[in-house]
Amino acid sequence: MPKNVLFIMCDQLRWDYLSCTGHPHLHTPNIDALAARGVLFDRAYVQSPICGPSRMSFYTGRYVSSHGSTWNNIPLKVGEMTLGDHLRPLGVRTALCGKTHMAADIEGLRRLGLSPDSEIGVLVSECGFEPYERDDGLHPDGARYARNAAYDDHMKDRGWKDENPWQSVANSAEDDDGNILSGWFLDHADKPARAADEESETPYITGRAMDFIREAGDKPWCLHLSYIKPHWPYIVPAPYHDMYGPETHLDPVRSPEEQRDPHPVYGAFMQERVSRAFSDDTARTRVLTAYMGLIKQLDDQIGRLMSFVAEQGIADDTMIVFTSDHGDYLGDHWMGEKELFHDASARIPLIVVDPRPEADATRGVKSSALVEAIDVVPTILDFFGGASVPHIIEGKSLLPVLHGKADRLRDFAVSEYDYSLRDVRKRLGVEVKDSKLTMLFDGRWKFVFAEGFRPMLFDVEADPDELTDLGADPGYLPEAARLERLFFNWARRTSQRTTISDAQIAARDASMGEAKAGILIGYRNEEELRQVLNPGLSKTDQK
Repeated sequence: MPKNVLFIMCDQLRWDYLSCTGHPHLHTPNIDALAARGVLFDRAYVQSPICGPSRMSFYTGRYVSSHGSTWNNIPLKVGEMTLGDHLRPLGVRTALCGKTHMAADIEGLRRLGLSPDSEIGVLVSECGFEPYERDDGLHPDGARYARNAAYDDHMKDRGWKDENPWQSVANSAEDDDGNILSGWFLDHADKPARAADEESETPYITGRAMDFIREAGDKPWCLHLSYIKPHWPYIVPAPYHDMYGPETHLDPVRSPEEQRDPHPVYGAFMQERVSRAFSDDTARTRVLTAYMGLIKQLDDQIGRLMSFVAEQGIADDTMIVFTSDHGDYLGDHWMGEKELFHDASARIPLIVVDPRPEADATRGVKSSALVEAIDVVPTILDFFGGASVPHIIEGKSLLPVLHGKADRLRDFAVSEYDYSLRDVRKRLGVEVKDSKLTMLFDGRWKFVFAEGFRPMLFDVEADPDELTDLGADPGYLPEAARLERLFFNWARRTSQRTTISDAQIAARDASMGEAKAGILIGYRNEEELRQVLNPGLSKTDQK
C-alpha cells in the first residue's frame, strides 16, 4: 500500500509565475524539479476564484453549488464528506499544517449535540483535518481574528517582544527612524519585512511540516501543507525583497478597449479600490517586487522540504501534490485581487508526482487535459486504494493521466462565484439570490453565465489574453447558445443524493423488493404475484 501524500497548496499563486509554466525571469528550480518528477497539468481551474469556496471544493471534491460554502467564512455544513473522512477508514492519518479558511458550522454542530472541541467536533470544524497546526495567516490587531499562539511563541523565542509579531514584524517594514511601516499599505511592498527570512511565515510553516513528518512514524499519512503566501500583505524579508526589480516584471495584460463598454459586472469590479490601486503602475511595480520575492522564498522552502523528505527515506513512498487555491490579477485586465474568471485568477498551477513505477512513462510531461480542483480528492483516494464514490465526489482521479492511460478527463471545466457579499452587488443593485456567476470553459471558449445580465464570452484560441468579450456580439449567439446548453445540462446534475450511489440504485429490483416486503401495488391476483416472486418456475410448480 502507498504510504504518504504531501498535499501542498500556496495561497494566491498565479499559474504563470513559475519558470516551469513560462515566467521568463522568476526562476523556481525546486518547483520545476517536482514538474520533472511528475506531471504538470497545464489547464487546471479552481471551482471558485476566491479562498474559502475554492478550498472547500479542494477538500470535498465537490462543486461550490454542491457543498454550499459560497464565500469566505460561510460555513461548510455539517455532513459534507471531506478528504479526511474518506481517508481515515483506510487507516490514513490526515493532518493540516497551515491554512484552510474553514468556517465551522456551529449551528449544525449544536443541533446534533456535538461540542466543537470534542474529537468529532474538532474534525468537523477543521474541514476533516487533524489540526497539527492551523494558521490561516491573517492575524491583524482586532478581536475578529484568532491569533496563532504557536507563531507568536516562535517569534518571542527569537527575541521579539511585540504584542502582535505577525503584524508588526513578519508583515511590516521599518524606516531609518524606527517607525513601523505596515505591509498592509502597498507603498511599503518593496521594503524588507522586519522579520528575518528564517523566522518569517513560509520557513516557519515548512519547519512545522517537517516536525509532523518526523513524528508521524510508519503509519500512512496525508499532510496538507498549506502556505499562506504569496497572498497579501505583500511584503517579504531580505534578501527576497529586492531580487526582482522592474526589469523582471511582465507588462500588465490589459487594453483600453476593456474599459470602454465592459460587461456590467466586470465594470463594477474594475471600480473596486483594489482594482484602481493595481491600475496604477507605481503601486503595481512595488507589489510585483514583493510578490515575486515571496514566490522565490516559497521555492527555496520547497527545496528545503524535498531534501528533508529524501533524507527521511520516504521519497519513493510519497505522492506530492503542488497547487494553489486561485491566482492574482496583479493589474491584468484593470483588476486587483481575484474573483473573476480570466486565467490570471481562475487558472492554477497543478503538479502531481506519483512515485510508483506505473507513472514512470509520464514523468516530466505537461498535460493539456482540462482538470479541476475537485480532482485532487479522488486522486489521493485512488492512490491509497480507496473505492470510487462518484455520488459524493464530483471530481475525477488523475491517475489514468499520470499512468499514461488517458489524456482527457472531461469536456469542460466549471467555476462558480457568489459576489453577494461584495460592494459590487450593491453598486449593481442586484439581489443576493441573483449575485451569481458561473464559468464554463471547453478548452477554447470561455463562457460566463451572469444571472440577470448578458453572458461574457471569450475565444481563448484566437484571443489568449482574453481582451475581447464577444458576449454582446450577435455573430457569436450560436456559440453562446451551445455553451449555455452545456451549462444548463451541468446545472441539472444530481449532486445532493450522497447517501446512496447510482450503482446501488441500479442493482435494486424495486418491484421484487416491494413484493417481498408485502407491499402489493397493482397486482391483479395471487398468481401474478407468484410469477413475480418465482419467475423461473412453471405455473404448475408455482402452485
